[in-house]
Amino acid sequence: MSQRGLIYSFVAKGTVVLAEHTQYTGNFSTIAVQCLQKLPSNSSKYTYSCDGHTFNFLLDTGFVFLVVADESAGRSVPFVFLERVKDDFMKRYGVSIKNEGAHPLADDDDDDDLFEDRFSIAYNLDREFGPALKEHMQYCMNHPEEMSKLSKLKAQITEVKGVMMDNIEKVLDRGEKIELLVDKTENLQFQADSFQRQGRQLRRKMWLQNLQMKLMVGGGILILIIILWVIACRGFKC
Repeated sequence: MSQRGLIYSFVAKGTVVLAEHTQYTGNFSTIAVQCLQKLPSNSSKYTYSCDGHTFNFLLDTGFVFLVVADESAGRSVPFVFLERVKDDFMKRYGVSIKNEGAHPLADDDDDDDLFEDRFSIAYNLDREFGPALKEHMQYCMNHPEEMSKLSKLKAQITEVKGVMMDNIEKVLDRGEKIELLVDKTENLQFQADSFQRQGRQLRRKMWLQNLQMKLMVGGGILILIIILWVIACRGFKC
Protein backbone atom coordinates (compact mmCIF):
# COMPACT_ATOMS: atom_id res chain seq x y z
CA MET A 1 0.00 0.00 0.00
CA SER A 2 1.19 3.53 -0.74
CA GLN A 3 2.63 5.44 2.23
CA ARG A 4 -0.17 7.93 1.62
CA GLY A 5 -2.80 5.21 1.23
CA LEU A 6 -5.06 6.43 4.07
CA ILE A 7 -5.04 10.18 4.55
CA TYR A 8 -7.94 11.41 6.70
CA SER A 9 -10.70 9.84 8.75
CA PHE A 10 -13.65 10.98 10.83
CA VAL A 11 -16.70 9.74 12.72
CA ALA A 12 -19.85 11.84 12.40
CA LYS A 13 -23.39 11.87 13.77
CA GLY A 14 -25.64 13.16 11.03
CA THR A 15 -23.63 16.04 9.56
CA VAL A 16 -21.66 16.80 12.74
CA VAL A 17 -18.06 15.55 12.85
CA LEU A 18 -17.40 14.10 16.32
CA ALA A 19 -13.83 12.81 15.99
CA GLU A 20 -11.20 13.04 13.27
CA HIS A 21 -7.54 12.37 12.51
CA THR A 22 -5.03 13.18 9.80
CA GLN A 23 -1.27 13.62 9.47
CA TYR A 24 -1.55 15.73 6.34
CA THR A 25 -2.63 19.23 5.43
CA GLY A 26 -5.14 20.04 2.72
CA ASN A 27 -8.77 20.82 2.01
CA PHE A 28 -9.90 17.18 2.12
CA SER A 29 -11.78 17.75 5.40
CA THR A 30 -13.84 20.51 3.78
CA ILE A 31 -14.60 18.37 0.74
CA ALA A 32 -15.46 15.42 3.01
CA VAL A 33 -18.04 17.47 4.93
CA GLN A 34 -19.54 18.68 1.64
CA CYS A 35 -19.84 15.04 0.51
CA LEU A 36 -21.30 14.13 3.91
CA GLN A 37 -24.15 16.59 3.40
CA LYS A 38 -25.01 15.00 0.04
CA LEU A 39 -24.88 11.31 1.00
CA PRO A 40 -27.79 9.26 -0.40
CA SER A 41 -30.01 7.64 2.22
CA ASN A 42 -30.53 4.39 0.30
CA SER A 43 -27.03 2.95 0.73
CA SER A 44 -24.81 2.00 3.70
CA LYS A 45 -21.61 2.37 1.67
CA TYR A 46 -20.69 5.12 -0.74
CA THR A 47 -17.55 6.39 -2.47
CA TYR A 48 -16.81 9.74 -4.10
CA SER A 49 -13.75 10.19 -6.33
CA CYS A 50 -11.82 13.47 -6.61
CA ASP A 51 -8.35 14.28 -8.01
CA GLY A 52 -6.78 10.88 -7.47
CA HIS A 53 -8.42 10.34 -4.08
CA THR A 54 -11.49 8.46 -2.87
CA PHE A 55 -13.88 9.61 -0.13
CA ASN A 56 -15.27 6.38 1.34
CA PHE A 57 -18.33 6.47 3.62
CA LEU A 58 -19.82 3.74 5.82
CA LEU A 59 -23.21 4.45 7.45
CA ASP A 60 -24.49 2.61 10.52
CA THR A 61 -27.29 3.45 13.02
CA GLY A 62 -27.15 7.19 12.31
CA PHE A 63 -23.35 7.41 12.43
CA VAL A 64 -21.09 8.02 9.46
CA PHE A 65 -17.54 6.70 9.22
CA LEU A 66 -15.26 8.22 6.57
CA VAL A 67 -11.76 7.64 5.26
CA VAL A 68 -10.08 9.64 2.50
CA ALA A 69 -7.65 7.40 0.63
CA ASP A 70 -5.26 7.55 -2.28
CA GLU A 71 -6.74 5.80 -5.33
CA SER A 72 -3.80 3.38 -5.21
CA ALA A 73 -5.33 1.87 -2.05
CA GLY A 74 -8.31 0.64 -4.07
CA ARG A 75 -11.82 0.41 -2.65
CA SER A 76 -11.72 -2.75 -0.55
CA VAL A 77 -8.94 -1.75 1.87
CA PRO A 78 -10.56 1.58 2.88
CA PHE A 79 -13.77 -0.26 3.77
CA VAL A 80 -11.85 -2.87 5.80
CA PHE A 81 -10.42 0.10 7.73
CA LEU A 82 -13.89 1.61 8.17
CA GLU A 83 -15.27 -1.70 9.46
CA ARG A 84 -12.46 -1.80 12.05
CA VAL A 85 -13.24 1.75 13.14
CA LYS A 86 -16.99 1.09 13.28
CA ASP A 87 -16.54 -2.08 15.35
CA ASP A 88 -14.23 -0.26 17.80
CA PHE A 89 -16.60 2.71 18.06
CA MET A 90 -19.65 0.51 18.69
CA LYS A 91 -17.72 -1.58 21.20
CA ARG A 92 -16.87 1.55 23.19
CA TYR A 93 -20.16 3.44 22.90
CA GLY A 94 -22.72 0.97 21.52
CA VAL A 95 -24.06 -0.11 24.92
CA SER A 96 -24.74 3.52 25.86
CA ILE A 97 -26.53 4.09 22.57
CA LYS A 98 -28.81 1.07 23.03
CA ASN A 99 -29.55 1.34 26.76
CA GLU A 100 -30.19 5.06 27.25
CA GLY A 101 -33.04 6.53 25.26
CA ALA A 102 -32.18 10.14 26.16
CA HIS A 103 -28.46 9.59 25.66
CA PRO A 104 -26.80 12.29 23.51
CA LEU A 105 -25.46 9.66 21.12
CA ALA A 106 -28.98 8.45 20.41
CA ASP A 107 -30.40 11.91 19.79
CA ASP A 108 -32.19 11.93 16.43
CA ASP A 109 -32.95 15.66 16.44
CA ASP A 110 -31.56 17.81 13.66
CA ASP A 111 -30.16 20.38 16.10
CA ASP A 112 -26.57 19.41 15.34
CA ASP A 113 -24.94 22.32 17.17
CA LEU A 114 -26.67 21.46 20.45
CA PHE A 115 -25.87 17.80 19.95
CA GLU A 116 -22.20 18.58 19.40
CA ASP A 117 -22.06 20.72 22.56
CA ARG A 118 -23.75 18.04 24.68
CA PHE A 119 -21.55 15.29 23.35
CA SER A 120 -18.31 17.25 23.71
CA ILE A 121 -19.09 18.06 27.34
CA ALA A 122 -20.07 14.47 28.16
CA TYR A 123 -17.35 12.52 26.40
CA ASN A 124 -14.70 14.73 24.80
CA LEU A 125 -14.99 12.27 21.93
CA ASP A 126 -12.54 13.99 19.63
CA ARG A 127 -9.75 13.74 22.21
CA GLU A 128 -10.80 10.23 23.22
CA PHE A 129 -11.50 8.58 19.86
CA GLY A 130 -9.21 10.69 17.67
CA PRO A 131 -6.13 8.73 18.86
CA ALA A 132 -8.02 5.49 18.13
CA LEU A 133 -8.51 6.62 14.53
CA LYS A 134 -4.76 7.25 14.35
CA GLU A 135 -4.00 3.76 15.71
CA HIS A 136 -6.34 2.04 13.25
CA MET A 137 -4.90 4.05 10.37
CA GLN A 138 -1.32 3.21 11.30
CA TYR A 139 -2.15 -0.47 11.76
CA CYS A 140 -3.75 -0.72 8.33
CA MET A 141 -0.84 1.13 6.74
CA ASN A 142 1.72 -1.12 8.47
CA HIS A 143 -0.05 -4.40 7.65
CA PRO A 144 -0.92 -4.14 3.92
CA GLU A 145 -0.87 -7.92 3.35
CA GLU A 146 -3.33 -8.61 6.16
CA MET A 147 -5.62 -5.80 4.96
CA SER A 148 -5.50 -7.14 1.40
CA LYS A 149 -6.39 -10.68 2.54
CA LEU A 150 -9.20 -9.43 4.77
CA SER A 151 -10.60 -7.26 1.97
CA LYS A 152 -10.67 -10.27 -0.38
CA LEU A 153 -12.35 -12.38 2.30
CA LYS A 154 -15.00 -9.71 2.95
CA ALA A 155 -15.59 -9.47 -0.80
CA GLN A 156 -16.22 -13.23 -0.89
CA ILE A 157 -18.64 -13.01 2.04
CA THR A 158 -20.48 -10.10 0.38
CA GLU A 159 -20.70 -12.14 -2.82
CA VAL A 160 -22.21 -15.09 -0.91
CA LYS A 161 -24.77 -12.79 0.72
CA GLY A 162 -25.66 -11.46 -2.73
CA VAL A 163 -26.14 -15.02 -3.99
CA MET A 164 -28.43 -15.74 -1.03
CA MET A 165 -30.64 -12.78 -1.90
CA ASP A 166 -30.65 -13.69 -5.61
CA ASN A 167 -31.55 -17.31 -4.92
CA ILE A 168 -34.34 -16.41 -2.49
CA GLU A 169 -35.86 -13.99 -5.00
CA LYS A 170 -35.66 -16.60 -7.77
CA VAL A 171 -37.27 -19.23 -5.56
CA LEU A 172 -40.11 -16.89 -4.62
CA ASP A 173 -40.64 -16.05 -8.29
CA ARG A 174 -40.94 -19.74 -9.15
CA GLY A 175 -43.23 -20.44 -6.22
CA GLU A 176 -41.24 -23.35 -4.82
CA LYS A 177 -42.19 -24.89 -1.48
CA ILE A 178 -40.97 -23.23 1.72
CA GLU A 179 -39.16 -26.44 2.81
CA LEU A 180 -36.94 -26.23 -0.27
CA LEU A 181 -36.33 -22.52 0.36
CA VAL A 182 -35.19 -23.21 3.93
CA ASP A 183 -32.89 -25.99 2.76
CA LYS A 184 -31.19 -23.75 0.21
CA THR A 185 -30.86 -20.89 2.71
CA GLU A 186 -29.17 -23.20 5.22
CA ASN A 187 -26.86 -24.37 2.45
CA LEU A 188 -25.80 -20.83 1.65
CA GLN A 189 -25.50 -19.98 5.36
CA PHE A 190 -22.97 -22.81 5.64
CA GLN A 191 -20.91 -21.14 2.89
CA ALA A 192 -21.01 -17.80 4.73
CA ASP A 193 -19.97 -19.52 7.99
CA SER A 194 -17.10 -21.16 6.12
CA PHE A 195 -15.79 -17.76 4.98
CA GLN A 196 -16.09 -16.41 8.54
CA ARG A 197 -14.05 -19.37 9.82
CA GLN A 198 -11.40 -18.55 7.21
CA GLY A 199 -11.28 -15.01 8.61
CA ARG A 200 -10.76 -16.26 12.16
CA GLN A 201 -8.08 -18.69 10.98
CA LEU A 202 -6.28 -15.87 9.14
CA ARG A 203 -6.28 -13.63 12.24
CA ARG A 204 -5.07 -16.55 14.41
CA LYS A 205 -2.28 -17.30 11.91
CA MET A 206 -1.18 -13.64 11.91
CA TRP A 207 -1.13 -13.64 15.74
CA LEU A 208 0.92 -16.86 15.91
CA GLN A 209 3.43 -15.54 13.37
CA ASN A 210 3.81 -12.36 15.41
CA LEU A 211 4.27 -14.39 18.64
CA GLN A 212 6.83 -16.67 16.95
CA MET A 213 8.83 -13.66 15.79
CA LYS A 214 8.81 -12.17 19.31
CA LEU A 215 9.96 -15.49 20.82
CA MET A 216 12.78 -15.78 18.27
CA VAL A 217 13.97 -12.24 18.99
CA GLY A 218 13.70 -12.83 22.76
CA GLY A 219 15.61 -16.11 22.47
CA GLY A 220 18.33 -14.45 20.40
CA ILE A 221 18.73 -11.68 22.98
CA LEU A 222 18.90 -14.26 25.81
CA ILE A 223 21.61 -16.27 24.00
CA LEU A 224 23.59 -13.08 23.38
CA ILE A 225 23.38 -12.16 27.09
CA ILE A 226 24.60 -15.65 28.08
CA ILE A 227 27.55 -15.45 25.64
CA LEU A 228 28.54 -12.01 26.95
CA TRP A 229 28.23 -13.25 30.54
CA VAL A 230 30.49 -16.27 29.82
CA ILE A 231 33.09 -14.05 28.14
CA ALA A 232 33.00 -11.57 31.04
CA CYS A 233 33.31 -14.32 33.64
CA ARG A 234 36.38 -15.78 31.93
CA GLY A 235 38.07 -12.41 31.91
CA PHE A 236 37.30 -11.57 35.54
CA LYS A 237 37.28 -15.18 36.86
CA CYS A 238 33.81 -14.83 38.39
